[in-house]
Amino acid sequence: MSNALVLQTDFGMADGAVSAMYGVALGVSPALRICDLTHEIPPYDVWEASYRLIQTIAYWPAGTVFVSVVDPGVGTDRRSVVARTAGGQYVVTPDNGTLTHVKRMMGIAEVHLIDETVNRLAGSAQSYTFYGRDVYAYTGARLAAGIIDFAGVGPKTDVQSLVELPVVESTYDGERVTGTIDVLDVRFGSLWTNIPREQFELLDVRHGQRVEVLIQNDTRTIYRNLLTYARSFADVYVGEPLVYVNSLDCVAVAINQGSFAKAYGIGTGTSWKLSISRAPRLTLE
Repeated sequence: MSNALVLQTDFGMADGAVSAMYGVALGVSPALRICDLTHEIPPYDVWEASYRLIQTIAYWPAGTVFVSVVDPGVGTDRRSVVARTAGGQYVVTPDNGTLTHVKRMMGIAEVHLIDETVNRLAGSAQSYTFYGRDVYAYTGARLAAGIIDFAGVGPKTDVQSLVELPVVESTYDGERVTGTIDVLDVRFGSLWTNIPREQFELLDVRHGQRVEVLIQNDTRTIYRNLLTYARSFADVYVGEPLVYVNSLDCVAVAINQGSFAKAYGIGTGTSWKLSISRAPRLTLE
């Protein structure tokens, strides 16, 4: 019985690139069950590809094969790999940082280099610009269909040799927690940080209480205000901002039925810092 094959790319759906990957996979095995994670990763955004994998991968059964193709270095000497996660899923991808969050937050048990003399679509050896079709979809399909096992991908390599993107760890200084805005909840414009719930709880704030939120881009202050710490969006009025714990068990900031990112021009990445502290007490004289 085949395992699921899950595709992620920055190709979009305006042309036939994703369909070609489907065709190659089904050419390997017509019985394959192929699913899409997303094909709307911003072009060349390896960070977002890495984050969308960790947002999704743990909810799929062991044996599921993910193919992630965000590959600005296509045609260069960057490596092509298949990683087996601590949960038993596989990720077929260029070794360009796409595995950063999976390695850090879930764990990678083993990595093999793709041997392209065996695992490459017949007749594509002179093509250097569509590895997603010719190498990654083909290899992922062969692995998902059981035509090859993990060892059949190619030689084993050191997990620690994987390329990782720079990450800034969240911190707690006794008064506030500070982290980075890693990604947006795309359709709704919420800000997803790397501050874990356990670290936020060191502030000893209960639902319904207010916290002070400070957002900076490098050293420039973009936003500063008191927000309600809520269980869900329904705990505040429509149009009101809130702090909550998202589906990855990390702190997020949003506007109920609005886009926080658009309202205040907020971006993502290690230069975007978000700090939270207990709301200051007001005294009347």
